[in-house]
Amino acid sequence: MKKSNIYAPGDQRKVNPNWFTGRVHMKDVSSKIKSKEQGIYHVYFHNGAKTKLHWHSGNQVLIATRGSGSLEIFRRYGTSKNSFKIKRTEKITLKEGDTVYIPAKTLHTHGSVNKKKIFSHIAINILPPRSSEYKTTWYESDFKANVSKVV
Repeated sequence: MKKSNIYAPGDQRKVNPNWFTGRVHMKDVSSKIKSKEQGIYHVYFHNGAKTKLHWHSGNQVLIATRGSGSLEIFRRYGTSKNSFKIKRTEKITLKEGDTVYIPAKTLHTHGSVNKKKIFSHIAINILPPRSSEYKTTWYESDFKANVSKVV
């Protein structure tokens, strides 16, 4: 059994800046506790930062730990793999303590809604059976109607 504290310093995971708008940092909790069934990250979104539009091959759970944020769900239109039309179908406000389940292959974005404060959440990426790899596909978009490419 391994123990970690989400507020302790260290265990930072390098963040790919192509996956976010604005400044984001994250702590890799799963590597610290040696979890093999899920990836667990404590993610901090600074000053209105959020994820780019994306979907996961496995399910995901978000637990808000600080500030105010949102989760936005989108529907895609068109058959092109790299560029297509989108429409937001749902926007969920997240505040400290809120927990949300995101099914696999749901096109979405999440992050801070306040340009002057930090929003953070724990992201639990539930890994698919050992025969398949957990994959996230990221997109460039205007968050309104258009996706222009895979990042």
